[in-house]
Amino acid sequence: MTRLADLLSTVFERRYGARGRGRADTRPMPELAAELIGTQGEVSGQALARTILDRFETLDDDGKLEFFHHLAGEMTINPKQVRTALNAYEAGQTKASYGAFLAAAEPPRQELIRRLNQVPGATHALVEMRADLLRLGRGEDALMALDLDFRHLFASWFNRGFLVLRPISWESPAHILEKIIAYEAVHAIHSWEDLRRRVEPADRRCFAFFHPAMPDEPLIFVEVALTRGTPGSVQALLAQDREVLDEEKTDTAVFYSISNCQAGLASISFGNSLIKQVAADLSIELPGLKTFVTLSPIPGLTAWLRDEELDHVPEDDAQMRALAALYLLRAKRDNGEPLDPVARFHLGNGASVHQVHARADTSPNGLRQSAGVMVNYLYDLSKVTQNHERFAASSQVAASSEVRALAAAADKARA
Repeated sequence: MTRLADLLSTVFERRYGARGRGRADTRPMPELAAELIGTQGEVSGQALARTILDRFETLDDDGKLEFFHHLAGEMTINPKQVRTALNAYEAGQTKASYGAFLAAAEPPRQELIRRLNQVPGATHALVEMRADLLRLGRGEDALMALDLDFRHLFASWFNRGFLVLRPISWESPAHILEKIIAYEAVHAIHSWEDLRRRVEPADRRCFAFFHPAMPDEPLIFVEVALTRGTPGSVQALLAQDREVLDEEKTDTAVFYSISNCQAGLASISFGNSLIKQVAADLSIELPGLKTFVTLSPIPGLTAWLRDEELDHVPEDDAQMRALAALYLLRAKRDNGEPLDPVARFHLGNGASVHQVHARADTSPNGLRQSAGVMVNYLYDLSKVTQNHERFAASSQVAASSEVRALAAAADKARA
């Protein structure tokens, strides 16, 4: 895939990229954007798109904000035109009136983003542009409205049908392995040897989604441990001196780290497809695997304990597990969904809260965010659809009887 992308990139660069680069186009960015929207020529459009993307990359934060404010204020919808078109469509629902309404309801900046995406490397550049927008525009309504246009387009460009699942192994290209180290967001990879322990042994796997337009940039990846039984400690999974299991003797696949790699693809969901695809593929590769679980952090637990005005984090493991179970099952946001973000992700995918473990992550980060407690979310492939539908309809949390008993014990103790 990488070689094909490189070949296509070279062809496009030779055809379009070299033209018009003899001298820099110093016109203001708004003028370039307006011309790109209005141009009909393929070659001139390519050159303008390349100029805008290259210029944006060189801007400082103030310059980027100025460009975003132009898109937000001058390239948005015209409410009067939208109302007129909608009234015409309501009066006579024809192909022409519907087309006119669609044209009026789509802001020009959406077409600008599409046209920017016509040169090699543009997709990645636009992802980086959205990362800047999220970083600089947070809390500003007009810029967050602009972000909805990026999200709308990205949801189509990065839908599951375009994504390619690739295994990551010790034999993968070095530049990909370097990015796995850099993007790991759950359990830091401290060295090349640390990475090797995670991807080379027979009882370890790593998989990532890639997009054909960004063949050297993982979008999201998951690290998997093949074990016998359900583990209750990440230290044991990552121990340097652990015993490597023969993959034929394993019966459980543990998704112990899931990392999103691109800040500019925030809120574009890949994780649910990734876990389910990997689970399905592994069940075919290793028929002996019967259980698919995560070993997940509980990032909101200690903050919730403080909000509940507990004087101190309990030292008793049973009490800590019970409080964690109570938090996972009963702590809710205003809309009824679980308070914990990792719980929302996995429960929304159709998993269930399976087991809770004390002293499972004794790293400084694990102690800080969840008092060392971790949770297994169970992906029962025969029940994920049912669990997902119930959660989507009523935020119903699927959980094992063990976890429900722990939560009930915590409720009783606090009564």
